[in-house]
Amino acid sequence: MARIFGAFKTGARVAFDPLGRALVRAGVSPDAITIIGTLGVVVASAVFAAHGQLLVATIIITLCALLDVLDGAMARARGYSTRFGALLDSTMDRVADGAIFGALVWWLATSGQRLLAVVTIVCLVGGQIVSYVKARAQGLGFTCDVGFAERLERLTIVGIGGLLYGFGVEWGLAVALWVLAVLTVVTVVQRTMHVRTQERAQQRQSAQEGAT
Repeated sequence: MARIFGAFKTGARVAFDPLGRALVRAGVSPDAITIIGTLGVVVASAVFAAHGQLLVATIIITLCALLDVLDGAMARARGYSTRFGALLDSTMDRVADGAIFGALVWWLATSGQRLLAVVTIVCLVGGQIVSYVKARAQGLGFTCDVGFAERLERLTIVGIGGLLYGFGVEWGLAVALWVLAVLTVVTVVQRTMHVRTQERAQQRQSAQEGAT
């Protein structure tokens, strides 16, 4: 699965590079693209996903999510990235994720699907923790590029569920959310244990160096 999504990311970057260069030449800021994409996701989530119109919501959110790839292409075309841009990108990702899953929670709860609403809350909270653990680990000097449910995988899974529901396969959304909830929890554990393993390895190395 990781290889498939990795190949998709690489292909998307290559496809968007020409457009990214064109926008940079036109004087458009990557930060503006980031904000526009996030606003599109928030509006689609509030207007469509929160009212159960998942097919329209999924299509719009997918198109807006592609802008996240475009702003990266623009940064590469410009030849540099900024620390503020990286912060803004990560912040907007959290806002977009919160809007998507929050809208689903609202719709599921108000339509009487309370158990599935709880599962979606697990996806929402777990997804935020997955991203936080990585950021915190990197801040502490560890690597944390592990786990089944990174952001692209999470959005893809819930997107497939939304499309299936929109085309009349209503159980598809439930399956997608249950699968995502499990994978998200597993990813939190994976990343936490990965950092623990690195720290213990460092401690052993320090002990060995101190003994020599």
